[in-house]
Amino acid sequence: MNTFAPAATDSHPTTSAYPNPLGLTSVLSGSLPPSLGTLTAPDLYQVDAVFDRRPQSEEVAALHSLETLNALSAAGYPSVTLHVSDRRLEIKNTNLDQLKRGLATFLADHLAAITEEIQKARASAQSRLASAAEAEGSRAAAIATKAEQITFIRTSTTP
Repeated sequence: MNTFAPAATDSHPTTSAYPNPLGLTSVLSGSLPPSLGTLTAPDLYQVDAVFDRRPQSEEVAALHSLETLNALSAAGYPSVTLHVSDRRLEIKNTNLDQLKRGLATFLADHLAAITEEIQKARASAQSRLASAAEAEGSRAAAIATKAEQITFIRTSTTP
């Protein structure tokens, strides 16, 4: 069992600091274009969604990454871009219909996958650190044992 667990900080939380995957709770309807539902409504616009918790720095980086853009494109959303702004995800070049037809599910799955990958990477790093600490402890103990076996005994000499 891994007993090494560094203290959590805002920039480097432990793997259990955020046990639940990052998710979205709702759309901020007040941020939608006021012309929605009229003849002058835009086809595509920005939709702001609220995160269920503050995203970790690694999650923000992953959402802003080329990998996320490629995943959006592969899923059929090549014009959609994402930007994290505090506790909001700005989903640009989309609309409510696109979100309802599958983009919302894609985003939920993608956010969960990002968190899972980050947690796996942290667990792996902690495991490597614990193994290195154990190896160093064993090495230090072996050296100490060798050092303890050294005795400084005078040989008999005649004065």
